Amino acid sequence: MILQTIWFFLWGLLWAIFFMTDGFDLGIGSLYPFLGKNDQDRRLMINAIGPLWDGNEVWLITAGGVTFAAFPQVYAVMFSSLYSALMLILFALILRGVSFEFRGKVDDPRWRKIWDTCIFIGSLTPALLFGVAFANIFKGIPIGADGVFQGNLFTLLNPYGLLGGVLFLLLFLQHGALWLAIKTEGELHEKAVRTAGRLWPAVLAVAVIFLVASKFATRLYDNYLAHPILFLVILLTVLALAGVRVFLAKKSFFKAWFASCFTIVGATFFGVIGLYPNLFPSSIDTGFSLTAYNASSSPLTLKIMLVVVIIFIPIVIGYQAWAYNMFKGKVTEEDLAYEEAY
Repeated sequence: MILQTIWFFLWGLLWAIFFMTDGFDLGIGSLYPFLGKNDQDRRLMINAIGPLWDGNEVWLITAGGVTFAAFPQVYAVMFSSLYSALMLILFALILRGVSFEFRGKVDDPRWRKIWDTCIFIGSLTPALLFGVAFANIFKGIPIGADGVFQGNLFTLLNPYGLLGGVLFLLLFLQHGALWLAIKTEGELHEKAVRTAGRLWPAVLAVAVIFLVASKFATRLYDNYLAHPILFLVILLTVLALAGVRVFLAKKSFFKAWFASCFTIVGATFFGVIGLYPNLFPSSIDTGFSLTAYNASSSPLTLKIMLVVVIIFIPIVIGYQAWAYNMFKGKVTEEDLAYEEAY
């Protein structure tokens, strides 16, 4: 049981790290048509995430791989139940990656406009649908005893699921605006700072509504009520969100972004802790739920994987730390003159 519990929280941690890292990429892409008023601004926005976005998506592969290897039954049911939403996310991420590469291949405003639209769609869609998918997991998916999904894509577009989608989108928009505030200067920098400031009240309002809605739409609070010390997770997340506002006012943009990282991780773990030990709860009958205990791989598999994770995750973290440090400087107009600019 200890191994299953360890892997349950590693599963949640990997998803949280993915949302924390790729969240600002998705946020910038979703802000793309609103802050990128001319080609220069749009190129600056792309270059702000250019060297990092594909590395950030390593965590998506890792999270998916862990789900497959540690909890194969959950992987099977998840990718059948949420097939439509996950395929839309996959196609959107592919479209976004292609758009970054193709946008500058032809010197034609119409050509660039097509790929600019694809960048926006390819960023907005995952940001929204990841929230919808995880909110539905928090709520419970209508799966039967045989693990078959009793619904369709529109089943997932329920009020609580859509609320989760809006919350994730707003968190990522704020995260992206803060990253732009760090990486840019001049008018684009000022627009990013104003956008982050305007988004904060919306994030706070939707977060509060989501917390209240979770009391009525889910059973997440059962674990919190059974172990009141767990409410510290919610408190720390709220404090992190408040920190975003405080650091924004002080123009400490990196600290504000770091507080936003904690907010996203805390929001994810609010649900993960509330779910435990359920990985994929059934809304039809709790007996049909997939848990860390009844859906895990063999103990030997979990032990081998734990050794692999202990070895390779620090390598991935080290590589990303090196990459972030290598490209820590601001993106300037002069950088766009170089062929090496992304």
